[in-house]
Amino acid sequence: MFHNSAFFEIAAILSMATVLGIFGQKLRQPLLIMFLFAGILAGPSGFGIIKSYDQIELLAQMGIAVLLFIVGLKLDLNLIRTTGPVALATGLGQILFTSVIGFVLALSMKMSLVSSAYVAVCLTFSSTIIIVKLLSDKKEIDSLHGQIAVGFLIVQDIAAILALVFLTTFLGTAAEEGFVLSKFLIILAKGLGLFAFIAFLMKYILPRLTQKIAHSQEMLIIFALSWAVFLGAGSEWLGFSKEVGAFLAGVSLASTGFREAISTRLTSLRDFLLLFFFIDLGARLNWSSVETQIVPSLILSLFVLVGNPLIVLIIMGLMGYRRRTGFLAGLTVAQISEFSLIVAALGVSIGHISNQTMGLITLVGVVTIFSSTYMILYSAPLYEFLSKPLKIFERRNPYRESTADLIQDIPSVDMILLGLGNYGSAIAENLHRRRKRFIGVDFDPGVLRKWQSRGIPVLYGDITDPEIHELLPLNKVNWIVNTIRSKELNIILLQHLKESGFKGRIVITASDENEATYFEKKGAFIIFRPFIDASEQAADSLSYAMDFLPVNVNWPVTFLEIKILPEASVAGKKIRNLPLKTLHGVTILAVNRSSRISYNPGPDFRIFPGDRLIIVGPPDILKEAEILLNFHEEKDAVNEADKFEIVEIYLGNASEHAGQSLAEIQFRQKFGVTVIGIRRGDEQITAVNPSDKIMPDDRLIVIGTSARIKKILHEDSIS
Repeated sequence: MFHNSAFFEIAAILSMATVLGIFGQKLRQPLLIMFLFAGILAGPSGFGIIKSYDQIELLAQMGIAVLLFIVGLKLDLNLIRTTGPVALATGLGQILFTSVIGFVLALSMKMSLVSSAYVAVCLTFSSTIIIVKLLSDKKEIDSLHGQIAVGFLIVQDIAAILALVFLTTFLGTAAEEGFVLSKFLIILAKGLGLFAFIAFLMKYILPRLTQKIAHSQEMLIIFALSWAVFLGAGSEWLGFSKEVGAFLAGVSLASTGFREAISTRLTSLRDFLLLFFFIDLGARLNWSSVETQIVPSLILSLFVLVGNPLIVLIIMGLMGYRRRTGFLAGLTVAQISEFSLIVAALGVSIGHISNQTMGLITLVGVVTIFSSTYMILYSAPLYEFLSKPLKIFERRNPYRESTADLIQDIPSVDMILLGLGNYGSAIAENLHRRRKRFIGVDFDPGVLRKWQSRGIPVLYGDITDPEIHELLPLNKVNWIVNTIRSKELNIILLQHLKESGFKGRIVITASDENEATYFEKKGAFIIFRPFIDASEQAADSLSYAMDFLPVNVNWPVTFLEIKILPEASVAGKKIRNLPLKTLHGVTILAVNRSSRISYNPGPDFRIFPGDRLIIVGPPDILKEAEILLNFHEEKDAVNEADKFEIVEIYLGNASEHAGQSLAEIQFRQKFGVTVIGIRRGDEQITAVNPSDKIMPDDRLIVIGTSARIKKILHEDSIS
């Protein structure tokens, strides 16, 4: 049946790939490894399902073209500039180290010069797709080591394209009889002409063309695909590979405003078509020749798994980065890429290398991708295990990440705020408006630079790093606030703070009620529930609008809902005292407070923080009203005398209040403090009633403002 229908062959292959893909997800492995195994099982070495090699090969070539088109589309040279020289230094340094040592290793295994060159090149590249996916899943893509890794992966991508051009054009021509300088110059002229043509289109044609086509998403995607295929075909006609043309097609559209829309829509198509590349690759493996390559592949795999991270670690250490940053960035190059397999497959198709060499490179790819995936997933415990030996790769003063001087200069602050992402930055913004003093901690250099420019002390750090807790000035703060929603990270934080002897209050951000309950049991003082809190406020606002506001208003007025901020100057004032008298035609229709609506509030109605006011008036005046209502007057920080304190007061045997109840003494009215507990010998009374009598030798646990507490202790008026 399969022999007579290519459609049934593909159906069987896709079913097999799906089953293996599910199994691969359980193992937390990239799907390309599973697709390669699917090809092996479907090929002659397995069940022999595949017969329509031409159709599958065509789909595979289309997948490679789309892959390179998206790589070109996402090529962000600005990232290399923003990560500084470290991306170029590590990228080029690792390429040079790996290619030279790999070439020597291949020659020592009795390979030819051309085969050794291919092996060296294939060992050089790391998988951008796999690394970005793993770092994104671990939420490390914006970290310092994540940005550096993406930076030098872009350098590798550029080098991979240049290698494709060299191996498939110049090396192919050199292998032909009669290669002379004139042919080289002809190829060079064709290449420059192609670049000039694309540059002209990028500047004058493509931006305007895409602007017109983008009115239809479908037409935009069809145009992008046809442009990639057209340039691929044109590049092949000029003597280059179709892959180079597809890459340049992506680069030509990368400067338009539609790069993200195109790449997002094509990602699923890329993944689907690449499936056939790896299936085709696995099906064509000759296992009789692969068996002889097992030992060489293990040697080369060990070199990639250890040597590549090592060179990155050395370069970043010399450049002043901490060993942890260098180690985590180095792990991202501990495998070879899908580019490596593409280059090897091209080498076989044009006769540069044999199937035996192709099998060797494929085995190295399987071993390194499989192993490095777990190395990246479990990078934290792996670093913890290797932390001490890795000290030799760190300078005495890792000045690019050094925070020792900064910590010494930090004045007294209220809290340490961990995580300055969207939620954390919003909290930081509100704390800053309330003139609270805090230290921000994050692993995104861009976010840290933004807050540092505003005069906020910030530290680079990752709470999963045990060393960061040694750098945090825990002795200078009473509050640790973590805005990151991750149960694993919060557990690590609580454990490290407990081990470091932190005695202050800990605030944790939970994703749901189960996590909140768990963290309360673990000692968290306050639990943030951003999704629940936001959903409640959104539902209140929506219900309010649905139940109260008219749908159609045939009059030149507008309704506006205003939330009174905690720092607003009007908070606590009566409506008669609000600064709306100068704005004619503005009226407060209702006030929503904790889902309770007060309609047409009177002049003595008092406004509190968090109230939602519905005001009505001319459209051009309402915005001015919003500014007036939430105007913020700079006030002094909270007076120390107004803060609450808890103290223990000993009455003594001769106290005049002995035998009297708290109600009889009128304790709260007389002293201005509240009794929240009584220590009577070994007994602790935590639920205190006004009728409870005070006994001789009692110790009262009282709470009150600092001024009241100070007065009581100074005058000794209770005992």
